[in-house]
Amino acid sequence: MSSIAIGQLAKAGNVNIDTVRYYERKNLLLPETRTPSGYRQYSQGSIRRLRFIRKAQGLGFSLKEIGKMLDISGNSNAECGNIKQYAEKKINDIQTRISDLQKIRDGLRQIAQACPGGDSPLENCTILEHFYKNEASQ
Repeated sequence: MSSIAIGQLAKAGNVNIDTVRYYERKNLLLPETRTPSGYRQYSQGSIRRLRFIRKAQGLGFSLKEIGKMLDISGNSNAECGNIKQYAEKKINDIQTRISDLQKIRDGLRQIAQACPGGDSPLENCTILEHFYKNEASQ
């Protein structure tokens, strides 16, 4: 199996070289070897691993979670359910964030609807009034 340079890996993964180095510092990608002059050489399997990292990040997984999933994927005794647990936890986390964002949206919608807007003077702006209001008086 031939080795590839960091630039080739970055290009194959559609990332910049600094991203590959960052993943290396996080122990997510490791060079297979180094040349005598110190250049990193990666295995062809690193391309697959890099794509895994990027796709998992795109779905909201943290680098820590990705590292754990990569560890599991390299364990011949692991089962599909071990990875599924991460997906289900991420789904629950996202659902919680959606719920929180909906509450924020509803609160903002309420204060925006109360604002007269238009050419009304700023002293009539209920949005500003809400933000400046003393918390103790709510």
